[in-house]
Amino acid sequence: MTEPGRSQGIEWEYRPREGRWASHGVSHRAGGVGTSLGEVEDGSEGAVGPTMQKTPIILAKPPAERTNKAVPSAVPAPGNPSEKPIVLMKAREEGKPSATGDGTVQAPTATARTEKEGQRPTQPVYQIQNRGMAPSTPSSNVDPVIGQAKLHPPEKMKHAIKLVDDQMNWCDSAMEYLLDQTDVLVIGIVGLQGTGKSTVMSLLSANTAEEDQRSYVFRAQTQEIKERGGNQTNGIDFFITQERIVFLDTQPLLSPAVLDHLINNDRKLPPEYSLPHTYVEMQSLQMTAFLFTVCHAVLVVQDWFTDLNLYRFLQTAEMLKPSTPSPSHESSGGLGSDEGTEYYPNIVFLQNKARREDFCPRNLEKMHTVIDKLMLHSHLKYKGALSMLDCNIFPGLSSDFLESEVNLFLLPAMESEAEENLTRAGAGGMPLFSLLPGYKGHPSFQSLVSKLRSQILSMSRPQLSHTILTEKNWFHYAARIWDSVKKSSALSEYSRLLS
Repeated sequence: MTEPGRSQGIEWEYRPREGRWASHGVSHRAGGVGTSLGEVEDGSEGAVGPTMQKTPIILAKPPAERTNKAVPSAVPAPGNPSEKPIVLMKAREEGKPSATGDGTVQAPTATARTEKEGQRPTQPVYQIQNRGMAPSTPSSNVDPVIGQAKLHPPEKMKHAIKLVDDQMNWCDSAMEYLLDQTDVLVIGIVGLQGTGKSTVMSLLSANTAEEDQRSYVFRAQTQEIKERGGNQTNGIDFFITQERIVFLDTQPLLSPAVLDHLINNDRKLPPEYSLPHTYVEMQSLQMTAFLFTVCHAVLVVQDWFTDLNLYRFLQTAEMLKPSTPSPSHESSGGLGSDEGTEYYPNIVFLQNKARREDFCPRNLEKMHTVIDKLMLHSHLKYKGALSMLDCNIFPGLSSDFLESEVNLFLLPAMESEAEENLTRAGAGGMPLFSLLPGYKGHPSFQSLVSKLRSQILSMSRPQLSHTILTEKNWFHYAARIWDSVKKSSALSEYSRLLS
């Protein structure tokens, strides 16, 4: 190849004063223009080919007279004569490629370029707009810099709200905190009065043991309520974490405080109940049967081992639990769900306020054996979901120490640091070996709560119904289950037998 601007004896010179280009030593060849226009020395066809025989037209103007439409490329800056201008050479015949003065060939463009000289090609900007919004209306959810929709975190709950009020009516206020996603875990809790259900749920969901209990998401019993033997939670409380885990706290089972409130305040009972104690027991059965249907795991809290009436109550609630809805109303020829497709949740027995001797391996084995025999004929999943041996709480015990390991976890009493120092104090009132932790016979309360939380949150999340439910679909499904529980013919018949 020859130098730019020179090919086979042809030289081009730009004359600024005359405002034109001049050539010196022009030579023609039989095949057309020189090799600078695309012809190969051996006569083979190049980008333009040897068939181009028309005299090229030089499209060039002085820098002062150039416009955007004439030459789309950048012009040399004034005062910089060393930079050579770009010349566009084009044949007379349309539809053929054009060549420049430096020997390069340019393909014909189908559309005119609209960019200004020196301007970079504009990139397309994609914006996401909300439905129903005018295109010209600016959206607060769109970043004006990158033109993409902002991802806002879900609204964070600060305290629990009512899912079922004290009148046993369904509440819809929890709907605004739910999303359209399916990765959700639902955990419920039941227990007798004063066992620490609300405290345990607060520690599992959003609080720590070092925080003030007055700031817990599930309000615990105050000292005043404890002194007059009252209960804090009424109905069912709802709370969902940022990790999309739903916690359901319930009022105490078979609560004497609820019964006392019914009698002393002359509250009218529903017409289907004639006695207050029957109504209190049916409330407990309705809530427990509801949790057995809409939860992945249900915690059963007790503060001493063991109450046989509590196990009888759980088996009664299992018997009265509503059946899992069929996939469609037309399926199975109008028959109800059979036993093979019935849903049963994981059930965890939580021994709260456990004593030091309860952590003895021999006593722990006895507790597992008793629970296994009491729940032998139950369909509830009381095995295989939780293990204290896997938490390294008993490092000297092998994994096969318990022949029948059930879902049992022990939590000691939650004591403050001052109370712990007081228990370790000697005769003079000063703690002995204050630099060393006192012997408790078990890990600290904070450590055990952390291990319990990791075990609970890592449980499997089976489908609650025959279809995969999102958070909002679960809310509608739970509302339908609660309505069916209140109108259950089996519960009504059981209530009639109690009265």
